[in-house]
Amino acid sequence: MNISQANLSIDSQASPLLVTKALNNSVSGAKTILPNTNCVIKSQIPLATLTSFRVGGPAEWYVAPRNLAELQASLLWAKTEGLAVTLLGAGSNLLVSDRGIPGLVISTRHLRHTEFNFITGEVTVAAGEPLPRLAWQAAERGWQGLEWAVGIPGSVGGAVVMNAGAHRSCIADTLVSAQVLSVDGEVETLTPEQLEYRYRTSILQGHIAASLGKPLRFVTQATFQLQPGADPEQVLATTSQHLEQRRATQPYHLPSCGSVFRNPRPYTAGWLIEQTGLKGYKVGGAQIAERHANFILNCGGAKASDILQIINYVQDQVQQHWSILLEPEVKILGEFE
Repeated sequence: MNISQANLSIDSQASPLLVTKALNNSVSGAKTILPNTNCVIKSQIPLATLTSFRVGGPAEWYVAPRNLAELQASLLWAKTEGLAVTLLGAGSNLLVSDRGIPGLVISTRHLRHTEFNFITGEVTVAAGEPLPRLAWQAAERGWQGLEWAVGIPGSVGGAVVMNAGAHRSCIADTLVSAQVLSVDGEVETLTPEQLEYRYRTSILQGHIAASLGKPLRFVTQATFQLQPGADPEQVLATTSQHLEQRRATQPYHLPSCGSVFRNPRPYTAGWLIEQTGLKGYKVGGAQIAERHANFILNCGGAKASDILQIINYVQDQVQQHWSILLEPEVKILGEFE
């Protein structure tokens, strides 16, 4: 999962002239250096290598800021140019169109720092930190609370946005607060109550924020309350057990986005898909995994359109058999035919 992912138009009233200027400048190899920073905005950067599905076209413009100031400068540049913004975390919960993503793609991959407070038991982590890495760091110190997160291949920011979870635990269980940045560059701190957490959901997700009339905001860092003082060997052992359990039940040998659909309680999406007889169903280079039916694999040469065709087919077949419409957990970005 990813996270810290949102696709939005920064300024819907942007001047057509500004938009045209940015589009005309978006040729392969074009670069722009943000004023008063070392931050470089590049054009036509392939996104397939930056997503776990290993599919998708290029970003019209791409930037990977290294701190909050550069992130704010990137948003200001996009607003000035009248461009939409897409925030890209670890790319593990995304399906990017074969046509790519218009506007500016901001990657959080370089937004990294971790601070353990041994007095309070809190850990504050930047949005770009990989969630599994954080789980291991906590375990090595004998801090309990994130053992479940070791098998989730996403960023901290993305995990906060979608309330990531596994093994009957989730981000909401330990989150103290999240620092978020608005499209206008304003920073604020939100509590779990303000994030209105539910199953794999928060108000930071773009479509939910829009439906509630909430401002669109990006996660920059998060603080978690853990329980220090345990035997590190014991916490490491528990963490390893969680990872081995996921590896034993889920396909990790080929590119995927993890779970494609949310679980429609009391059922699981994988069980519904399997009972519908869709394991192994294939379109082009994409296939529903034999090991776990809620995974779609890139078996080699898959296109984003192949994967989306499978998603649509699964939704149609499950609805026909069970009268349940499966809701995608994967975020679908860009234009599809």
